[in-house]
Amino acid sequence: MGQLALAAKITHVPSMYLSEFPGPNFGCREAAINGHKEIDRRCRALGVDTLVVFDVHWQVNSEYHINCGPEFGGTYTSNELPHFIKNMPYAYPGNPALGHLIADVANEMGVKTRAHSDTTLELAYGTLVPMRYMNADQHYKVISISGWCDWHDLRESGRFGLAVRRAIEQRYEGTVAVFASGSLSHHFADNGRAPEFMHKVYDPFLEQVDRRVVQLWEAGEWKTFVGMLPMYAEKCWGEGDMHDTAMLLGLLGWDRYTAPVEIITPYFGSSGTGQINAIFPVTPLPAEA
Repeated sequence: MGQLALAAKITHVPSMYLSEFPGPNFGCREAAINGHKEIDRRCRALGVDTLVVFDVHWQVNSEYHINCGPEFGGTYTSNELPHFIKNMPYAYPGNPALGHLIADVANEMGVKTRAHSDTTLELAYGTLVPMRYMNADQHYKVISISGWCDWHDLRESGRFGLAVRRAIEQRYEGTVAVFASGSLSHHFADNGRAPEFMHKVYDPFLEQVDRRVVQLWEAGEWKTFVGMLPMYAEKCWGEGDMHDTAMLLGLLGWDRYTAPVEIITPYFGSSGTGQINAIFPVTPLPAEA
């Protein structure tokens, strides 16, 4: 059947788009952009046809939701940071069939999920920013999944991630990459101090915890990380409560996953938040998963 070819935790900071334009921030996010381009290169080499994004900028209050419209297009301005992302054009094909397969499997597993293909739902910039650098030529179909889940349990989000894996491997005829699009710590600079933190993390405590987390990832210490994930998400203001990361780990085996990550773009600070591009090697699921 289908194949999960690549999984990654990726940044989507809006300063990536800002850095394209002349001015004081021109070129400042070249490393992050190049990281996306490298992930794209690997996806193409693996024959990936669809990119599934767990997007922490799509907030939902009940159930899990999949935006699997047949196509996406328009001009996007961020209502959060309209001076960073404005008038950004986009156009990508969707994949309704895979979206509904994911919802079917999740519901069968008891994880209430809805796939939206007949919809006017738009994409959020947690999906749009990565797609700009990975999919400008519309090479891939795109599915966006809500990753800002305020009233959900992280373990249930792990179960949802497992459902995504099962749908791909057991029911889909194709090759897929899955991205958790979100930060590590996520405390923005206080109002009026944004320029000061353009390339910094908000507090040394947050940066030190983030760097320790990256060490755990590089060592494949997933049982330790999963154990600390709820407290990490709470105390370090994890973006979207870090449900994107929980989904990604559920996709890979949760606390029984053992592979070390490959860092593509090293950890960096952006507007107070901690960011990274890292590939999580896809390994066989544990037998009891």
